This record gives sequence, structure tokens and C-alpha cells, in this order.
Amino acid sequence: MPTLLWFRRDLRLHDLPAMLDAAKEDQEVLACYVLDPRLKATAGPRRLQYLYDALRELRDGLDGRLLITQGRPEIRIPALAKKIHATSVHISADFSPFGLRRDGAVREALGDVPLEEGGSPYLVSPGRVTKGDGTPYKVFTPFYSAWKEHGWRGPARTGAKTARWIDPAEIAGGVDIPAGDADLDHPAGETAARTGWKKFVDTTLADYSAERDRPDHDGTSRMSAHLKFGTIHPRTMAADLGSGKGAQAYLRELAFRDFYAGVLYAWPESAWWNWNKNFDRIEVDEDVDARTRFESWKAGKTGYPIVDAGMRQLSETGFMHNRVRMIAASFLVKDLHLPWQWGARWFLEQLTDGDMASNQHGWQWAAGCGTDAAPYFRVFNPTTQGHKFDPDGAYVTRWVPEFGGADYPQPMVDHAAERVEALRRYEAVR
Repeated sequence: MPTLLWFRRDLRLHDLPAMLDAAKEDQEVLACYVLDPRLKATAGPRRLQYLYDALRELRDGLDGRLLITQGRPEIRIPALAKKIHATSVHISADFSPFGLRRDGAVREALGDVPLEEGGSPYLVSPGRVTKGDGTPYKVFTPFYSAWKEHGWRGPARTGAKTARWIDPAEIAGGVDIPAGDADLDHPAGETAARTGWKKFVDTTLADYSAERDRPDHDGTSRMSAHLKFGTIHPRTMAADLGSGKGAQAYLRELAFRDFYAGVLYAWPESAWWNWNKNFDRIEVDEDVDARTRFESWKAGKTGYPIVDAGMRQLSETGFMHNRVRMIAASFLVKDLHLPWQWGARWFLEQLTDGDMASNQHGWQWAAGCGTDAAPYFRVFNPTTQGHKFDPDGAYVTRWVPEFGGADYPQPMVDHAAERVEALRRYEAVR
């Protein structure tokens, strides 16, 4: 009897435990992806473009044996399972609030056909690393120690020949993969992910700890979108990381990804609400003038070069260097006093790598309302940050060519004054 392999955030053929589970008794396997209509309402055009491009490559890697169907998964997956008389449906586990709700609905609709989880998008799945009393970690540093001690499995040995694939031409209900209408600054899919990772390891990893904060240098891996869509698994990456300073700094970033996924899993309401409830009382600006300031921030016209460069890089490419993300986020919440949710929503609309856990909790780190133990006094000075991490102005010049000319705006706020105001507001909710 056949099985169904439902792809989601795992658009690859290598290192895919769910594939091993689906094919473990030499059963025929139908590979499928469900184009959920809710995608267009929640994902920006670049994320959709990455998805479509990665699906095309996945289909090609399976010699066309990938069924693309459209509709609500709780309807389409049971229908496909019934059509092929599947004994089971296999997935990589999804721990996001939306993913848990979706999978619960599909599991209920499947009835007696089991929905079996194999692996997840993380080195260590949310909920696995806990404190001695079984509660989730709230602070990264002790989590990191326990996470390393827990460890993870090596890459799963899978590929296109792992299973006997069912030809989707035999199954009604397939649709074409949309073409999309966005441009990506880096190619999508598993081949690009594996090639890009190898190049990073060979040429850049050794200097990563020193170079990763420099937006004017090519010192990062640019693997975030690939991790978001699962065109490479972090196990595959971790297997190439040794004990060097750069390698360990990179491993720590993978740990942060797991940590934030775990925080969101334990506190799903923190997707859009303050993790630290004390900050529900903080004073934020939401009037008409605040909306005008927000539009200037989005357009990269704040008068602060490093902030403007980052915002323009985001709007033009769907990517922003991580150090600049922190600077731009700090400016929004602590210089402009706007709600972090405004910025988080804009990032999710624009970023190719937009990930709910990492994005939302990165923003809460900047806003001081997340898991960080002592955040209230951290107010990034955008001028100082620019001089430190873009000392020659190469990054700013690339994205803000008019900087230094008559057309470049004056700073929209006085940072020193707004820092004092931010600290006043934060002190009120301590």
C-alpha cells in the first residue's frame, strides 16, 4: 500500500527523515505540495517567488514526480490519501502556531490514516531542551549550554532514489506551479543552498566571527532563506562546522534559531504580543504623525544613513544584513517610539527569509520586551553604529547614493533627545 509524503518547509531531497519513514517498507510514495490560499495573504512576493522556484527544482529533481495541488490542506491531503489508499501521511514536524493548527486540522480530517512526523526544521526540535524541572528556557545562555550538551543526529541519507515515486499524472487534481512576479537577489532551491554553503565554508567561515557584523563586507553565509524553506537542513551545515572560532560563532547562530523557535512554541501568543507582559504598559506612539514617521522609516528616508541603507536594501532585495536589522529595529522602537509589531509586520512582508519565530523575537529583543534579561538600557546610536560597522561608508554609499548631497534629508529626530525619552518610557514599566 502506498504512502503520501507532504512537503512543506523541507523543499529538498537530501537529509529528509520523513522521506525515509515514507519509504521504509519499500512502499510506493506520492510526493505532494499543497498551495494553501492563505499563503498569498501572509507571504510577501519574494517569499512566494522563492517557494515557487524551489518547488520547480524539487519537481525536476524527482523527474516530474511531484504533485502540486491547491486548496486547504485539511481538505486536499485527506482527499489525496483516499485517492491512493495511503496507509500513512508523512511530514516534517512544524512547531509554529499556524503549523500546529494546520496539522491538527489535517490529522483530525485524516481519521484512521496516521499523520506521522519525522524530523523538523531544527537541529534540536522545540520542547526537547528544557530546564531540570521540565519548563522551557527563557534565557539564551543557559539554553545554549544545554542545547550543545543535548546534541543532534547526523544528516539522514536520502535522495531522489530513496523511494519508488508515484507518477502524479495518474492522480487528478494537480495544478501548475505559479510563475511569480518578483526578482530574487540570490537563487532559490536545494542546489543553490548546497553550493552556497560549500562556498561559505571554503572561503568565509574561518573569518565569520570577525566579519559577520560588517554589512560592507561579504562576511555572512546568506543561508537564511534556504533555512526558512528547508532547502538545506541545519544538520547538513553543522556537520561541516569544526572547533574554530568562526565555526563556533556560526553554530551559536543556529542555536539562536532553535531557541527562538522554542520560545514561540512555548509561548505562541508571543508571535504578536509582548513576551514580557510588563511591556504591555509601555507608551508607544500610534497617531497620524507616528504613521508619517513610519512611512519615512519604511522608505529609508530617516536622515540616518545606516538605517536608510538597510531599509533600502530590504525594499530592493528582500534581504537586510543582520547587524543593520538590529540598528533599524532599535531606531523604530527607541528613536521613533513606534510599536515593534509595525516593524515586524513590514519585515515579514519584505524579507525573503521572513521566519515567524526569528523575526518576531528578534524584534522583541530590539524592543526590550522579549527574553533578554536586561534590555531596557540598550539604545543603539545609529551614527555610532554606522561608523563602527561601515567605517568607510561603502554600505551606505551603495544603497544611499545621494548621501552627502543636497537631496539627502536631515535627521528626522535628535537621537540624544529620543534616547532620553525612550529610557523614560522604559523606566516607567520596569
